[in-house]
Amino acid sequence: MDAAYLFYERENVSIPMMDFDPPLFKRLAGFGRWDRQNSRFILRYRLKAEQYRIIFADRPYIEVKKDLAAINGFFERPWPGRLAAADKLSKTDRTCLVSSIPPPERFSLFWVERLKEELHSRKYSSKTIKSYLHFNRDFCRIVKKPVEKITEMDFKKYLNFLDTVKDMSSSSMNLAISSIRFFYNNVMGRNFARDQYRPRQDKRLPGVLSREEIETLLDTENNPKHRLLLMMAYSSGLRVSEVVALKKEHIDFSRKTLLVYGAKGRKDRITILSDRAAAFLQEYCRCFDIANWLFPGQVNGHIRVRTAQNIFEKAIQNAKVQKNVSIHSLRHTFATHLLENGTDIKYIQILLGHSNLRTTERYTHIARRSILRIQSPLDGGPH
Repeated sequence: MDAAYLFYERENVSIPMMDFDPPLFKRLAGFGRWDRQNSRFILRYRLKAEQYRIIFADRPYIEVKKDLAAINGFFERPWPGRLAAADKLSKTDRTCLVSSIPPPERFSLFWVERLKEELHSRKYSSKTIKSYLHFNRDFCRIVKKPVEKITEMDFKKYLNFLDTVKDMSSSSMNLAISSIRFFYNNVMGRNFARDQYRPRQDKRLPGVLSREEIETLLDTENNPKHRLLLMMAYSSGLRVSEVVALKKEHIDFSRKTLLVYGAKGRKDRITILSDRAAAFLQEYCRCFDIANWLFPGQVNGHIRVRTAQNIFEKAIQNAKVQKNVSIHSLRHTFATHLLENGTDIKYIQILLGHSNLRTTERYTHIARRSILRIQSPLDGGPH
Protein backbone atom coordinates (compact mmCIF):
# COMPACT_ATOMS: atom_id res chain seq x y z
CA MET A 1 0.00 0.00 0.00
CA ASP A 2 1.20 3.59 -0.69
CA ALA A 3 0.28 4.97 2.73
CA ALA A 4 -0.35 3.37 6.13
CA TYR A 5 -3.57 4.23 7.98
CA LEU A 6 -3.63 4.15 11.78
CA PHE A 7 -7.08 3.85 13.37
CA TYR A 8 -7.32 4.60 17.09
CA GLU A 9 -9.49 2.12 19.03
CA ARG A 10 -9.53 2.84 22.75
CA GLU A 11 -6.06 1.84 23.96
CA ASN A 12 -4.99 0.14 20.75
CA VAL A 13 -4.13 1.24 17.25
CA SER A 14 -5.14 -0.92 14.27
CA ILE A 15 -3.52 -0.86 10.83
CA PRO A 16 -5.64 -2.40 8.03
CA MET A 17 -3.49 -4.15 5.45
CA MET A 18 -4.72 -5.13 2.01
CA ASP A 19 -1.43 -4.93 0.10
CA PHE A 20 1.85 -4.43 1.90
CA ASP A 21 5.45 -5.54 1.84
CA PRO A 22 6.81 -8.26 4.16
CA PRO A 23 9.60 -6.04 5.61
CA LEU A 24 6.95 -3.66 6.98
CA PHE A 25 5.09 -6.55 8.58
CA LYS A 26 8.30 -7.81 10.20
CA ARG A 27 9.00 -4.37 11.66
CA LEU A 28 5.48 -4.28 13.12
CA ALA A 29 5.65 -7.82 14.51
CA GLY A 30 7.39 -6.79 17.72
CA PHE A 31 4.72 -4.28 18.63
CA GLY A 32 1.47 -6.22 18.40
CA ARG A 33 -0.46 -9.08 16.79
CA TRP A 34 -1.96 -9.97 13.43
CA ASP A 35 -5.77 -10.08 13.28
CA ARG A 36 -6.48 -12.68 10.59
CA GLN A 37 -10.23 -12.27 10.72
CA ASN A 38 -10.15 -8.60 9.68
CA SER A 39 -6.79 -8.53 7.85
CA ARG A 40 -5.30 -5.90 10.13
CA PHE A 41 -2.42 -5.48 12.54
CA ILE A 42 -3.23 -4.39 16.09
CA LEU A 43 -0.56 -2.57 18.08
CA ARG A 44 -0.52 -3.38 21.79
CA TYR A 45 0.02 0.24 22.73
CA ARG A 46 0.30 3.61 21.11
CA LEU A 47 3.73 4.50 19.91
CA LYS A 48 5.48 7.82 19.64
CA ALA A 49 5.84 9.63 16.34
CA GLU A 50 9.57 8.78 16.22
CA GLN A 51 8.77 5.07 16.53
CA TYR A 52 6.21 5.26 13.72
CA ARG A 53 8.78 6.89 11.46
CA ILE A 54 11.22 4.05 12.17
CA ILE A 55 8.58 1.39 11.45
CA PHE A 56 7.23 2.92 8.25
CA ALA A 57 10.60 4.25 7.03
CA ASP A 58 9.87 6.53 4.04
CA ARG A 59 6.26 5.38 3.74
CA PRO A 60 3.71 8.09 4.70
CA TYR A 61 1.20 7.25 7.42
CA ILE A 62 -2.14 8.83 8.29
CA GLU A 63 -3.71 8.88 11.75
CA VAL A 64 -7.49 8.45 11.69
CA LYS A 65 -9.39 9.26 14.89
CA LYS A 66 -12.28 6.90 14.14
CA ASP A 67 -13.26 3.35 14.95
CA LEU A 68 -12.40 0.87 12.25
CA ALA A 69 -15.95 -0.49 12.16
CA ALA A 70 -17.28 2.91 11.14
CA ILE A 71 -15.42 2.84 7.86
CA ASN A 72 -16.16 -0.69 6.73
CA GLY A 73 -15.01 -1.27 3.17
CA PHE A 74 -12.72 1.78 3.13
CA PHE A 75 -9.79 -0.22 1.81
CA GLU A 76 -11.62 -2.37 -0.72
CA ARG A 77 -10.59 -2.06 -4.34
CA PRO A 78 -13.18 -1.12 -7.02
CA TRP A 79 -15.43 -4.10 -7.61
CA PRO A 80 -17.28 -5.02 -10.81
CA GLY A 81 -20.78 -3.61 -10.63
CA ARG A 82 -19.79 -0.64 -8.45
CA LEU A 83 -18.76 1.81 -11.14
CA ALA A 84 -18.53 5.44 -10.09
CA ALA A 85 -20.44 6.78 -13.10
CA ALA A 86 -22.60 3.76 -13.84
CA ASP A 87 -25.72 5.88 -14.38
CA LYS A 88 -24.03 7.72 -17.25
CA LEU A 89 -23.15 4.55 -19.16
CA SER A 90 -25.26 2.53 -21.54
CA LYS A 91 -26.10 -1.03 -20.59
CA THR A 92 -23.67 -2.54 -23.10
CA ASP A 93 -20.87 -0.13 -22.12
CA ARG A 94 -21.38 -0.95 -18.46
CA THR A 95 -21.35 -4.69 -19.19
CA CYS A 96 -18.17 -4.32 -21.23
CA LEU A 97 -16.39 -2.55 -18.36
CA VAL A 98 -17.66 -4.84 -15.63
CA SER A 99 -16.63 -8.00 -17.49
CA SER A 100 -13.09 -6.68 -18.01
CA ILE A 101 -12.39 -5.48 -14.45
CA PRO A 102 -10.41 -8.16 -12.60
CA PRO A 103 -11.81 -9.30 -9.24
CA PRO A 104 -9.97 -8.15 -6.11
CA GLU A 105 -7.01 -10.22 -4.98
CA ARG A 106 -8.26 -12.17 -1.96
CA PHE A 107 -5.06 -14.15 -1.44
CA SER A 108 -3.11 -11.19 -0.08
CA LEU A 109 0.56 -10.39 -0.62
CA PHE A 110 1.27 -11.33 2.98
CA TRP A 111 0.08 -14.91 2.45
CA VAL A 112 1.87 -15.09 -0.91
CA GLU A 113 5.15 -14.32 0.83
CA ARG A 114 4.45 -16.71 3.69
CA LEU A 115 3.66 -19.54 1.27
CA LYS A 116 6.79 -18.79 -0.77
CA GLU A 117 8.96 -18.84 2.35
CA GLU A 118 7.56 -22.21 3.43
CA LEU A 119 8.03 -23.74 -0.03
CA HIS A 120 11.55 -22.36 -0.47
CA SER A 121 12.54 -23.61 2.99
CA ARG A 122 11.64 -27.13 1.81
CA LYS A 123 13.55 -26.69 -1.49
CA TYR A 124 10.51 -27.00 -3.73
CA SER A 125 11.11 -26.36 -7.42
CA SER A 126 10.15 -23.06 -9.05
CA LYS A 127 7.53 -24.87 -11.14
CA THR A 128 5.90 -26.35 -8.02
CA ILE A 129 5.94 -22.97 -6.26
CA LYS A 130 4.24 -21.36 -9.24
CA SER A 131 1.53 -24.07 -9.27
CA TYR A 132 0.89 -23.84 -5.52
CA LEU A 133 0.53 -20.06 -5.70
CA HIS A 134 -1.82 -20.30 -8.68
CA PHE A 135 -4.24 -22.75 -7.08
CA ASN A 136 -4.38 -20.92 -3.75
CA ARG A 137 -5.06 -17.61 -5.49
CA ASP A 138 -7.65 -19.20 -7.74
CA PHE A 139 -9.32 -20.90 -4.76
CA CYS A 140 -9.85 -17.62 -2.89
CA ARG A 141 -10.99 -15.88 -6.07
CA ILE A 142 -13.59 -18.52 -6.97
CA VAL A 143 -15.11 -18.82 -3.48
CA LYS A 144 -14.85 -15.01 -3.03
CA LYS A 145 -13.38 -15.22 0.45
CA PRO A 146 -10.11 -14.19 2.08
CA VAL A 147 -7.82 -16.83 3.50
CA GLU A 148 -9.02 -16.36 7.07
CA LYS A 149 -12.67 -17.16 6.25
CA ILE A 150 -12.16 -20.28 4.13
CA THR A 151 -13.99 -23.42 5.27
CA GLU A 152 -13.77 -27.06 4.22
CA MET A 153 -17.14 -26.70 2.50
CA ASP A 154 -15.59 -23.99 0.32
CA PHE A 155 -12.88 -26.48 -0.57
CA LYS A 156 -15.45 -29.04 -1.77
CA LYS A 157 -17.24 -26.35 -3.80
CA TYR A 158 -13.96 -25.39 -5.45
CA LEU A 159 -13.16 -28.99 -6.40
CA ASN A 160 -16.67 -29.32 -7.81
CA PHE A 161 -16.01 -26.17 -9.87
CA LEU A 162 -12.74 -27.60 -11.22
CA ASP A 163 -14.51 -30.79 -12.30
CA THR A 164 -17.84 -29.51 -13.66
CA VAL A 165 -16.87 -26.09 -15.06
CA LYS A 166 -13.18 -26.41 -15.96
CA ASP A 167 -13.34 -30.15 -16.71
CA MET A 168 -9.92 -30.55 -15.11
CA SER A 169 -8.05 -33.85 -15.29
CA SER A 170 -7.52 -36.01 -12.21
CA SER A 171 -3.80 -35.22 -12.08
CA SER A 172 -4.46 -31.45 -12.16
CA MET A 173 -7.14 -31.78 -9.48
CA ASN A 174 -4.72 -33.73 -7.31
CA LEU A 175 -2.19 -30.92 -7.73
CA ALA A 176 -4.86 -28.41 -6.65
CA ILE A 177 -5.63 -30.50 -3.56
CA SER A 178 -1.94 -30.75 -2.65
CA SER A 179 -1.45 -27.00 -3.15
CA ILE A 180 -4.34 -25.96 -0.95
CA ARG A 181 -3.72 -28.58 1.74
CA PHE A 182 -0.06 -27.57 1.97
CA PHE A 183 -0.94 -23.92 2.56
CA TYR A 184 -3.66 -24.41 5.17
CA ASN A 185 -1.85 -27.23 7.00
CA ASN A 186 1.71 -25.88 6.98
CA VAL A 187 1.29 -22.10 6.77
CA MET A 188 -2.06 -21.51 8.48
CA GLY A 189 -1.56 -24.36 10.96
CA ARG A 190 -4.99 -25.88 10.33
CA ASN A 191 -5.84 -29.58 9.99
CA PHE A 192 -7.48 -28.82 6.68
CA ALA A 193 -9.54 -31.18 4.51
CA ARG A 194 -8.12 -34.30 6.13
CA ASP A 195 -11.04 -36.46 4.96
CA GLN A 196 -11.07 -35.16 1.39
CA TYR A 197 -10.59 -38.05 -1.02
CA ARG A 198 -8.38 -37.61 -4.06
CA PRO A 199 -9.78 -38.43 -7.52
CA ARG A 200 -8.42 -41.58 -9.08
CA GLN A 201 -5.74 -41.00 -11.69
CA ASP A 202 -6.70 -41.28 -15.34
CA LYS A 203 -4.85 -44.29 -16.74
CA ARG A 204 -4.30 -43.00 -20.25
CA LEU A 205 -1.73 -44.49 -22.57
CA PRO A 206 0.91 -42.04 -23.84
CA GLY A 207 0.94 -41.05 -27.50
CA VAL A 208 3.91 -42.34 -29.52
CA LEU A 209 5.24 -41.88 -33.04
CA SER A 210 6.37 -44.57 -35.43
CA ARG A 211 9.95 -44.77 -36.68
CA GLU A 212 8.81 -43.50 -40.09
CA GLU A 213 7.08 -40.51 -38.49
CA ILE A 214 10.23 -39.69 -36.50
CA GLU A 215 12.31 -39.72 -39.69
CA THR A 216 9.78 -37.52 -41.47
CA LEU A 217 9.68 -35.14 -38.50
CA LEU A 218 13.46 -34.69 -38.53
CA ASP A 219 13.86 -34.57 -42.33
CA THR A 220 11.27 -31.81 -42.78
CA GLU A 221 12.88 -29.59 -40.11
CA ASN A 222 15.46 -27.43 -41.90
CA ASN A 223 16.47 -25.23 -38.97
CA PRO A 224 19.63 -26.85 -37.46
CA LYS A 225 18.87 -25.63 -33.95
CA HIS A 226 15.31 -26.95 -34.10
CA ARG A 227 16.35 -30.23 -35.70
CA LEU A 228 18.95 -30.85 -33.00
CA LEU A 229 16.42 -30.09 -30.23
CA LEU A 230 13.97 -32.67 -31.61
CA MET A 231 16.77 -35.14 -32.23
CA MET A 232 18.11 -34.88 -28.65
CA ALA A 233 14.66 -35.13 -27.06
CA TYR A 234 13.93 -38.35 -28.95
CA SER A 235 17.34 -40.04 -29.05
CA SER A 236 18.06 -39.54 -25.33
CA GLY A 237 14.52 -39.65 -23.89
CA LEU A 238 14.61 -36.15 -22.40
CA ARG A 239 11.86 -34.09 -20.86
CA VAL A 240 11.33 -30.71 -22.51
CA SER A 241 12.67 -28.90 -19.43
CA GLU A 242 15.79 -31.08 -19.63
CA VAL A 243 16.52 -30.64 -23.32
CA VAL A 244 16.28 -26.82 -23.30
CA ALA A 245 18.73 -26.66 -20.37
CA LEU A 246 21.46 -28.75 -22.01
CA LYS A 247 25.01 -27.38 -21.98
CA LYS A 248 27.98 -28.42 -24.06
CA GLU A 249 29.77 -29.57 -20.90
CA HIS A 250 26.97 -32.10 -20.28
CA ILE A 251 27.95 -34.07 -23.41
CA ASP A 252 30.60 -36.81 -23.27
CA PHE A 253 31.38 -37.56 -26.91
CA SER A 254 33.98 -40.23 -26.11
CA ARG A 255 31.58 -42.33 -24.04
CA LYS A 256 28.48 -41.35 -26.08
CA THR A 257 26.63 -40.33 -22.93
CA LEU A 258 24.75 -37.28 -21.77
CA LEU A 259 24.46 -35.88 -18.23
CA VAL A 260 20.99 -34.67 -17.28
CA TYR A 261 21.73 -32.21 -14.50
CA GLY A 262 19.15 -31.40 -11.80
CA ALA A 263 16.31 -33.32 -13.44
CA LYS A 264 12.88 -33.97 -11.92
CA GLY A 265 13.19 -34.48 -8.17
CA ARG A 266 16.59 -32.69 -8.27
CA LYS A 267 18.23 -35.94 -9.42
CA ASP A 268 21.12 -36.14 -11.89
CA ARG A 269 21.21 -39.07 -14.31
CA ILE A 270 23.20 -40.38 -17.27
CA THR A 271 21.47 -41.31 -20.51
CA ILE A 272 22.62 -42.40 -23.94
CA LEU A 273 23.72 -40.25 -26.88
CA SER A 274 23.16 -41.71 -30.33
CA ASP A 275 25.91 -41.74 -32.96
CA ARG A 276 23.78 -39.72 -35.38
CA ALA A 277 22.96 -37.10 -32.74
CA ALA A 278 26.61 -36.92 -31.63
CA ALA A 279 27.86 -36.30 -35.19
CA PHE A 280 25.23 -33.63 -35.83
CA LEU A 281 25.89 -32.03 -32.44
CA GLN A 282 29.65 -31.75 -33.01
CA GLU A 283 29.16 -29.99 -36.34
CA TYR A 284 26.43 -27.79 -34.86
CA CYS A 285 28.73 -26.63 -32.03
CA ARG A 286 31.54 -25.93 -34.51
CA CYS A 287 29.41 -24.04 -37.03
CA PHE A 288 27.59 -21.88 -34.51
CA ASP A 289 30.49 -21.49 -32.04
CA ILE A 290 28.54 -23.04 -29.14
CA ALA A 291 30.45 -22.74 -25.86
CA ASN A 292 27.76 -23.01 -23.19
CA TRP A 293 24.02 -23.51 -23.81
CA LEU A 294 23.20 -25.82 -26.71
CA PHE A 295 19.98 -23.89 -27.33
CA PRO A 296 20.70 -20.27 -26.34
CA GLY A 297 17.85 -17.79 -25.98
CA GLN A 298 17.59 -14.39 -27.58
CA VAL A 299 18.69 -12.50 -24.46
CA ASN A 300 20.48 -14.58 -21.80
CA GLY A 301 20.34 -18.24 -20.86
CA HIS A 302 18.55 -20.94 -22.82
CA ILE A 303 15.30 -20.94 -24.76
CA ARG A 304 12.03 -21.29 -22.88
CA VAL A 305 10.04 -24.50 -22.55
CA ARG A 306 7.17 -22.88 -24.42
CA THR A 307 9.52 -22.08 -27.32
CA ALA A 308 10.55 -25.74 -27.56
CA GLN A 309 6.89 -26.79 -27.51
CA ASN A 310 6.14 -24.38 -30.36
CA ILE A 311 9.07 -25.81 -32.35
CA PHE A 312 7.64 -29.31 -32.00
CA GLU A 313 4.08 -28.25 -32.84
CA LYS A 314 5.24 -26.50 -36.02
CA ALA A 315 7.40 -29.49 -37.00
CA ILE A 316 4.48 -31.89 -36.53
CA GLN A 317 2.33 -29.66 -38.72
CA ASN A 318 4.99 -29.50 -41.45
CA ALA A 319 5.50 -33.28 -41.30
CA LYS A 320 1.69 -33.72 -41.63
CA VAL A 321 1.54 -36.15 -38.72
CA GLN A 322 -2.11 -36.72 -37.84
CA LYS A 323 -1.72 -37.68 -34.17
CA ASN A 324 -2.57 -35.97 -30.91
CA VAL A 325 1.00 -35.73 -29.59
CA SER A 326 3.20 -33.23 -27.76
CA ILE A 327 6.95 -32.78 -27.45
CA HIS A 328 6.80 -35.09 -24.40
CA SER A 329 5.68 -37.82 -26.82
CA LEU A 330 9.27 -37.96 -28.09
CA ARG A 331 10.28 -39.24 -24.64
CA HIS A 332 7.45 -41.80 -24.73
CA THR A 333 8.53 -42.85 -28.21
CA PHE A 334 12.15 -43.26 -27.05
CA ALA A 335 11.07 -45.69 -24.30
CA THR A 336 8.67 -47.60 -26.55
CA HIS A 337 11.23 -48.08 -29.33
CA LEU A 338 13.87 -49.25 -26.84
CA LEU A 339 11.42 -51.81 -25.48
CA GLU A 340 10.60 -52.99 -29.00
CA ASN A 341 14.34 -53.35 -29.68
CA GLY A 342 14.55 -55.82 -26.79
CA THR A 343 16.11 -53.52 -24.17
CA ASP A 344 15.50 -54.70 -20.61
CA ILE A 345 12.81 -52.59 -18.98
CA LYS A 346 14.99 -51.98 -15.89
CA TYR A 347 17.61 -50.28 -18.09
CA ILE A 348 14.87 -48.15 -19.65
CA GLN A 349 13.76 -47.15 -16.15
CA ILE A 350 17.30 -45.93 -15.36
CA LEU A 351 17.62 -44.00 -18.64
CA LEU A 352 14.27 -42.26 -18.07
CA GLY A 353 15.00 -41.54 -14.40
CA HIS A 354 11.83 -43.19 -13.10
CA SER A 355 11.80 -43.89 -9.37
CA ASN A 356 9.19 -46.63 -9.71
CA LEU A 357 9.34 -49.46 -12.25
CA ARG A 358 5.55 -49.41 -12.53
CA THR A 359 5.82 -46.02 -14.25
CA THR A 360 8.03 -47.55 -16.93
CA GLU A 361 5.89 -50.67 -17.32
CA ARG A 362 3.09 -48.75 -19.00
CA TYR A 363 5.15 -48.77 -22.20
CA THR A 364 4.57 -52.51 -22.46
CA HIS A 365 0.93 -51.65 -23.26
CA ILE A 366 1.85 -49.65 -26.37
CA ALA A 367 4.85 -51.60 -27.72
CA ARG A 368 4.02 -53.48 -30.92
CA ARG A 369 2.85 -57.00 -30.09
CA SER A 370 4.82 -58.52 -33.01
CA ILE A 371 8.06 -57.19 -31.54
CA LEU A 372 7.11 -58.60 -28.13
CA ARG A 373 6.36 -61.95 -29.81
CA ILE A 374 2.74 -61.95 -28.72
CA GLN A 375 0.38 -63.47 -31.26
CA SER A 376 -3.37 -63.05 -31.37
CA PRO A 377 -5.28 -66.37 -31.10
CA LEU A 378 -7.13 -65.36 -34.29
CA ASP A 379 -3.81 -65.39 -36.18
CA GLY A 380 -2.64 -68.70 -34.71
CA GLY A 381 -5.75 -70.81 -35.23
CA PRO A 382 -6.54 -73.13 -38.20
CA HIS A 383 -7.73 -71.48 -41.41
